[in-house]
Amino acid sequence: MLRSAFTEDHQEFRKSVHDFLARDVVPNVDEYIEHKLISREVWREAGKQGLLGLEIPEVYGGGDAGDYRFNAVATEELAAVSMALASSMSIHFDVVAPYLVDLASSAQKEQWLPRFCTGEVVSAIGMTEPSAGSDLASLKTTAVRDGSDWILNGSKTFITNGYTADLVVVAARTNPEQRSKGISLFLVDASAPGFERGRKLDKVGQPEADTAELFFDNVRLPADAILGEVDRGFAYMMERLPQERIGSAVSNVAHAKQILLETIEYTKERKAFGAPIGSFQHNKFLLAELVTKIEVAQAFVDAAVVAHASGDLTAVDAAKAKWWSAQVQNEVLDHCVQLHGGYGYMREYRVARAWMDARVTKIWAGSNEIMKELIGRELAL
Repeated sequence: MLRSAFTEDHQEFRKSVHDFLARDVVPNVDEYIEHKLISREVWREAGKQGLLGLEIPEVYGGGDAGDYRFNAVATEELAAVSMALASSMSIHFDVVAPYLVDLASSAQKEQWLPRFCTGEVVSAIGMTEPSAGSDLASLKTTAVRDGSDWILNGSKTFITNGYTADLVVVAARTNPEQRSKGISLFLVDASAPGFERGRKLDKVGQPEADTAELFFDNVRLPADAILGEVDRGFAYMMERLPQERIGSAVSNVAHAKQILLETIEYTKERKAFGAPIGSFQHNKFLLAELVTKIEVAQAFVDAAVVAHASGDLTAVDAAKAKWWSAQVQNEVLDHCVQLHGGYGYMREYRVARAWMDARVTKIWAGSNEIMKELIGRELAL
């Protein structure tokens, strides 16, 4: 079905991103998986391509695209290569970037944004804690005033880019008497004394997307490390979570779509009982269902992307896009594994890695259950 969400400018940008990935990334994907790390060279090359500064003002070296659809195009192309690549880079240019652009002071922007755009600085966001995942209002990491400084203590877990990040946006409790109204955001330089990283976490999928625990042991932060206003952190996060969720939905559909296309080609070539397995009625009908599911999900996600680009996307519609796309993605990839037979269960096959990579999408960016809770509240239930 013809997609109408993107203009000629978006498609030209898509080609440039696709060509960059085909040239500089795809040949090295196996190496990233082996080393469980996306190399810094990729980040720097992505910076040269203008991929990392889409939302950053030109004065700081960004592209100042002013149109979320460029973010969506970049995310789609990254996800088509690997879910891990989309995870790591979109956290940087699609999730962290709005915090810096909207909330950082002029001095903070001058300090971080130029290197943010070039890939010299890799960023992460520290929300999730061992005891506070979807329930962000219950986080226990604290920041206490000490003169004009702040002393940061606590930990975060499951942090994408956590092992390599140079800059982390950290949510911490600054008012113990309040829940959601007692949280602030801080810009934490990873070189600060007392900041430590745990090991790279051993995940089921996406090994090349470095994920780590972060620890803060009396990290002294200057007054100008505050991002935005004190005790407004929870509101800031809630305002920006819809973009994280629609970005996740974009990635989910693009990832599943690419693997499905590859699986369809496989079913044309793989033979059983003297015929291509795709010609068997059951498989033919199944593939018809999967293609339709992807295109229907794509249509809704495209509509959400357009709505977000015009400032009209609601948190509830973002939640719908996030949970549904994750559900469809996992259903499609499970069938793709089945269609590959025993080969689909081998890590050396891309379909097996994609299947493992996708499982987390029903958990992160707010679990699917939480998304349904948000939708249910809108129904006054």
